[in-house]
Amino acid sequence: MSLRLDWCSHEAAVYAVRRWHYSRRMPRSKLVRIGVWEDDRFCGAILYGLGAGRAGLLGSPYGLAATEAAELVRVALAPRRRHPTSKSVAISLRLLRRQSPGLKLVVSFADSGRGHVGTIYQAGGWIHVGVSLQSYIKVRGEIVHPRTLYDRYGGANGQSIPWLREHVDPRACRVEMAPKLKYLMPFDSALRKQLEALALPFPKHADEATGVAAGDQPDQGGSIPTRPLQIP
Repeated sequence: MSLRLDWCSHEAAVYAVRRWHYSRRMPRSKLVRIGVWEDDRFCGAILYGLGAGRAGLLGSPYGLAATEAAELVRVALAPRRRHPTSKSVAISLRLLRRQSPGLKLVVSFADSGRGHVGTIYQAGGWIHVGVSLQSYIKVRGEIVHPRTLYDRYGGANGQSIPWLREHVDPRACRVEMAPKLKYLMPFDSALRKQLEALALPFPKHADEATGVAAGDQPDQGGSIPTRPLQIP
């Protein structure tokens, strides 16, 4: 059975995310969208973007500009496939690198709160550098990423607890989430050498790396799409 990756439409990416990614949520705005086919059967999409933080934060800890780092934000693949996820991700990285020659680093996260340790990244030669702490916001009984509220309410007010309590929900509050395991894929040998100095052993269990309880959901990336990448 052949494996083929190529650029896919927004509609195809939406279909994959809503059908095969546990979040069922499509990142907004522009993304680099790569489709996955086995023979002639569409079986998913891999999406890259700027990530959930402000522009430039992905690469800034490593001395990179905003245009030099991106995040793997969705791996939405059908469960019944013949080829391993790590192989599809590896091919997608080659396509991304060829399409965006100025890119030097891709960052991704494994959700320890869901019991995932980043097996596909470990198999693909990514560098594990520890955990990333995260804080969500609970509004009207829903726990959501602050960036979602930024988009929903039109700006920084959506991330302000006082504003949310006054205008949306008097009980709005921050909720600390389980850390995410952070993985890096450098695109040049000099940067890889630099980042390997930060490498930590690959965890085999989520609580081994973070001390949090394990669950059963797959890993996830950020939710905000990219500006630095050239969209085909």
